[in-house]
This record gives sequence, structure tokens and C-alpha cells, in this order.
Amino acid sequence: MDILRKSACAPARGLIRPSLQKTRPVDSTEELTPQANFNKAISLINSGQLSRAVALCRECLGRDPGNVNMTALLGAILIKTREFSEAERHLYKVIELAPNFAKPHEDLGYLLIELGRPGDAVAHLENAVRLDPKSEMAHFYLGRALSMVGRGREADVAFEASFELSPARRKLAQAAEHHKAGRLDQAASLYRELLGESAGNVDAMRLLAGVLSHRTSADEAESLLRQAIALAPDYTLAYLDLGSLLHEQYRYAEAIDCFRRAVQLQPRSAKTHYMLASSLAPAGKTYDALDEYQRVLEIKPEHAGAWLGMGHTLKTVGLQAEAIDAYRECIRVRPENGESYWSLANLKTYQLSDDDIAEMKSALERGSDLAEQSAVNFLFALAKASEDAGDFESAWEYYSEGNARQRQQEFYDPVQTEVTNDEIIEVFSREFLEENSGSGHPDPAPIFIVGLPRSGSTLIEQILASHSMVEGTSELPYLGRVATSLNRNRADGINYPFALRELKAHHFRALGQDYLERARLHRNTDRPRFVDKMPNNFPSVGLAHLILPNAKIIDARRYPLDSTLSCYRQLFARGQTFVYDLTEIGEYFLEYQRMMDHWHEVLPGRVLTVQYEDLVTDFDNQARRLLEFCELPWEDACASFYDTERPVRTASSEQVRQPIYTRSIHFWRNYQSHLEELIEVLEPILPRYARYESINQPAGQSGG
Repeated sequence: MDILRKSACAPARGLIRPSLQKTRPVDSTEELTPQANFNKAISLINSGQLSRAVALCRECLGRDPGNVNMTALLGAILIKTREFSEAERHLYKVIELAPNFAKPHEDLGYLLIELGRPGDAVAHLENAVRLDPKSEMAHFYLGRALSMVGRGREADVAFEASFELSPARRKLAQAAEHHKAGRLDQAASLYRELLGESAGNVDAMRLLAGVLSHRTSADEAESLLRQAIALAPDYTLAYLDLGSLLHEQYRYAEAIDCFRRAVQLQPRSAKTHYMLASSLAPAGKTYDALDEYQRVLEIKPEHAGAWLGMGHTLKTVGLQAEAIDAYRECIRVRPENGESYWSLANLKTYQLSDDDIAEMKSALERGSDLAEQSAVNFLFALAKASEDAGDFESAWEYYSEGNARQRQQEFYDPVQTEVTNDEIIEVFSREFLEENSGSGHPDPAPIFIVGLPRSGSTLIEQILASHSMVEGTSELPYLGRVATSLNRNRADGINYPFALRELKAHHFRALGQDYLERARLHRNTDRPRFVDKMPNNFPSVGLAHLILPNAKIIDARRYPLDSTLSCYRQLFARGQTFVYDLTEIGEYFLEYQRMMDHWHEVLPGRVLTVQYEDLVTDFDNQARRLLEFCELPWEDACASFYDTERPVRTASSEQVRQPIYTRSIHFWRNYQSHLEELIEVLEPILPRYARYESINQPAGQSGG
């Protein structure tokens, strides 16, 4: 029932109502009466300025330590800012000063529940309901505390008393039960009923937004959360939910603003700092993310998610030893979390120990208590460990099971991929592109690298980012976001790519500007050029050409069997839904080939193809060719790219910190006996890559 918690010091919807007595402006510096100072503190709370309210309370208590109202208010605010030890001290003090004051008993009871001490909470909450039988929240918290200590019948009585005092809370509780059980229609209906009865019920707004966000109704969910925040500026949970919603839409700048506000409201909350760190990292604010993860661990040293996030972020900046330590801490804190083991294996240059392997096998054998996603992570980690040991048969068994189980969790429709590409080819004809030639934003800053994952794009980015004029920003989601933005508010059902036919030159320019503004968040230097290496942008080459005509576009390509198998051997964090079935990934490569063939036909010379095998066997010539295409002068740093220190947020982060090697070429041959299905799918295009089949890799070398 924690999902229903109101602000600890709030009698109604997270807002504290000041007395009707006229108050001075909140920034008045003249000495005020105790009541005026109290009202001023309330006003600060209602405007979300909790730190100023705390400072005011402390200042007043410095002059008058026995002020019961200010002591109680300070204790309540400190609960909201998660400064629990000090809050507890002040609440015990006010109870000593005024034992018949009900609200401090209620606040202290709630605090003790949050601290995991429900047994201690019961006595204070029983006092609260005795002193103020009309307090619905005191009854509600008493029900929570009693249920936590196993006194179920008494808990039901307390909850019933709370519901009798507030029919709205009863309905909210019923809706939350539906919500928790996955009965979203019933939950949404009750939430809407509540809002019909009380338009300002911010709890119902937030919870209804949670239902809608699961139903691709993101716009309405966002609107509800913003309404809740407008009504209750100190509603931390609403900020966290809105930030999460924006994060899922890759609106990182806005998400970060929400999470920073939540941190201001609850600076001692591990959750607020953790959510902030989790948005700073993909936004390219890597060192800020490290600071926030460190803050989480200062507040809650056993926070497994923070140790995992810390490991990922340390890996990004090239601190591998420190990343390993962080992953090990995560394993210590939460040994059943398979992602920690996969993260170690995914360092590519690290080998799991015999003890690690035994622990993972044991966890899989226990099975029933293991989350499905952890099981998948264990399977991929065991596959990598077997592969490193040269046991390719065992590795294949683990890869096969891991991919099959992950595929059950993904939604991917290969038919829809083909249909979408058909539509793109239809719209982006040579004639259409020529008619709109010269449109778009003229900024030459972006360098797009497209292709399939695990095809050398990170290596190409690292070479370019070693140049003094280029910044690497990793994989940005914004070109796709620009495309889907054309689908909004179209009652006629005409969406991208057909909607492009209605656009004029100034529209294309505006779309280019939109992309550049979104990408700016990830740029941390003043270098004039930047790399966006989102591989999934290959169907959007035509769009990139129209909205950013001076951008450079590079196709990172690899021998089809190595490219597809390397994807199959990689457990991706998100987004690559097509890689967990051999037939589907083979068909996806054919679609990629078809799209790139189309772009070369309708935009001759616009895209530079960089073949991975050429790059690693003829590095100097290929690197110079790459820089010439990007109109960049040669710099020796590009040849020693492995010495370049910068954050790298991909699975290849450790590999591109090594000199060029060829051991990944034809790694697929280690699994050839299992790839008949994949070879059959790729057969139509394999002759086009025949020249690369004669490049040999010594059998049994790990790579790819």
C-alpha cells in the first residue's frame, strides 16, 4: 500500500494549508511572530522550497527551542527530505513537550514504518488515533504497521476506519489493488471516477498516469503528472514518475530536470539520486552520473542497482579494474542478479572464475526463485565463459537457451520491418530526393554511423573521436524520434514516411534543427563535429540526407555470418529486438542490405561503406579514406585511437581500447555446424562477400 502514501506532513494532497491569517512575503527578512514564521514555513513548503523551510525552522528553534509547532513541523519536513535520524529526534522531542499533540505521533509512526520498525510504530499510531480519531491517515498508517507485524485482523479494522473517514481512500485502495493485479481497465475506471468526484486528487492523477503509460498513452499520462505537480509542488513521487516517463521517451534533459527537483525535495533519498544517475549516464553526463551513484551508496551502501550502475559507468570511462570491483560488490549484495555476472563477461577482456561459473550453474538449477531476466543473463554469461575456455559446444547450448528465453520477452514483427522498409523505399525515390535537394539545416556537425550492431561502428567512432575536431557521443535515439514526431496529431492516419510528401524546405530545416537541439545535450566539448553511431538509423539515411544535407553518413559493414552471429552472442540492454532468433536476424540482415542498396542507388556517393575486414587488415589506408570522406585532415592520434580517453557506452568499449586485431574475422566458423539455418537465409547475398572468405582466423580464437 506504500503506493498510496501521502506527504508525511500533509493533511491534504501533499499541500500544507497555512492559516487564513495574512502573512508577510516569504523573503521578508524582518523579525516575525512565531505564528507568522510558521505560516512562512508552510508557504515555503507549498512552493517546494523545502531546504529554505528547514533553514527557517532551525533559525526559529535556535531562538526558541521550546516552540512545539516549529519542532513538529521541522520533524515532518525532515521526513520528506529523508533525513530520518534528525526527524526522529525532533519528533520524540515534540512528543515529550506536548504528549497530547496527535500529529507528531502520526508522523513518528509513519517514520518508524519507513525505517523498518513497524513494531515501534504501532504504539505511536495507536496514540495518534486515540488523540485524533478523525485522522484518516493515522488509521491508515496504523493498518500498515499492524499488517507488517502480522496482526492482520487488527490491521483490517484500522484500514476500515480509515476508509470510513475517507470513501475516496477506499476507492483509491480498490483501484490500486486492481492496478497491482494487472486489471488495468478496472483500475483506470476507478481512478477516473475519483477524479470526477475530486478533480484535485493528485494521488489518483499519478496512479492513472501509471496505467496510461503502460498503454502507450504517454501524452495523457504526462499531462496528468504535470497537473499533479502544479497542484502539489512537493509531490516527489510525481516528479519521479514524470522523469521516468520522459526518460523512456529519450527526453533526457527534461527527465534530468525532474529528477534534480526530486533530489531537492528529498536530498537524503537513495531513490531520487539513483533515478537522476540513471538519466545522466545515457545523456552522456558520465562523470555527473558517477557522482550521483556515489551519493546513492553513501546513503545506502547496499544499493545493488547503484553498484551495477556504477560498474557500467566506470566501464564507460575505461576504469575497468574499478568497474570489476563495483560488479563484484553488486554480486555480494544481490548474488541472484544475473546482470552482474553478464556485465563482467561482457567486458570481453575479462574471464569469469570457476567459482563464478559454479555459482551461476547453481542459481540456474535452483530455478524457481530466479527471475527470468536473471536466468537469461546467467545463460549468456555461461556461454561467454565456455567460449573463452574453447568449449564451443557448451557455449552454443547456453546461447541457444538464452536467446530462446529472451525472445519470449521481446516483441518483434519481421513482417512489419519489411512493410516499413517497403514504404520508405516507395517515398524516398530518386525524384523525391532531387525535388527536395538542398533542404534541411546546413550544419555539417553530425557524422552518422549506421549498420548492424557489432559490425565495427564503435571502432570507427573511436578513430574519428580521436581527431581534435570530432566528439564521440555514442548512440543517439533522436533521428528516429524526429521521424516519429511526424505521426503526432494526425487524425487522417497519414504517418511517416508518407507525411514527408507534405513538407516544404522550411519544415526539413526545422526537423534538422530539432535533431541538433536534442543532440546538444550529449555534447560536452566545443569540437565542431560529433558522431552519432546509432546503428538502427540505416532505414533513415534518406531522412538524414533531407534534414541535414551536409552531415556525413558512414555504413559500418561486416561479413554477414560474423555480423549476425555476433549479434546473436550479445545480450543487449534494450532496443535490438531482432537478434534473438537466427532466422529473424538473418532476414533482418537481408532487409539491411536491401535498404543500403536502395540508398546507394538513389543517393550515389552519399554514404561511405567501411567494411570491417578491410579496416582491420588495411588500417592505414582505410583510416585515411574515412577521414577524407569526412573532410578532416589526417591526425596521428587517429592511428593510435586505443590511447584516446573518452567515455564509450557500447559492448565494444574495452575492445576499442586495444590496438587493431584480426581475431574476430570469421569467428562464425567456430559454430559452423549449428548455423545451417542462418546460412540458408543469408545464401542469396553471401556471394557478394566472397572476397572476404579467404581471410582466415586461427581456429579457437575468441573474438567478435
